[in-house]
Amino acid sequence: MADIALFHSVYGLRPAVIEAADRLRAAGHEVVAPDLYGGAVADTVDEGFAIRNRVGMEKIMKRAHEAVAGLRADAVLAGFSFGAGIAGDLLPDRPATAGFLILHSIAGEPAAVRPGLPIEVHIADPDEFDGPDDVKAWQSSMVDAGASVEVFWYPGVGHVFTDPGLPDYGAEESELTWRRSLEFIDRVTH
Repeated sequence: MADIALFHSVYGLRPAVIEAADRLRAAGHEVVAPDLYGGAVADTVDEGFAIRNRVGMEKIMKRAHEAVAGLRADAVLAGFSFGAGIAGDLLPDRPATAGFLILHSIAGEPAAVRPGLPIEVHIADPDEFDGPDDVKAWQSSMVDAGASVEVFWYPGVGHVFTDPGLPDYGAEESELTWRRSLEFIDRVTH
């Protein structure tokens, strides 16, 4: 059993994030999925960025730090797109993190990773925000910093393809992502 912090995308704490947290709990893990926006949820990316700007990054990061305060030092940090960035921002303060699970993005800085940190990325191919060259350059920099990085590409889907409430959704790709993610969590926490 692992402790997992799962951070939502710029859309907010949508049903897909709650369902993902429940899926992880059903596999026997303790999961926190904090509402970084205090109840606001967006239907579009632009609305999501407007909420993020209204709430402010200082308050968002305060909520993220509060959410992980009660977790074990080796908790897995995970996030959807923007939420992966939040999880990546927590890495410097959580050097014992067992694994970093990134959905729909690339995130984290090389200076923040400990040698051997397992990182798994699930990303659309192509992704509208992080192109293949960006992903490869990021992966190279993280590996050079000592992380162990595996990237899974999913052709033919949109950016947040694990959310059935968005046009990006891909049912098969989503199921494959969650199967691989659970395997990753089991591998890095045993």
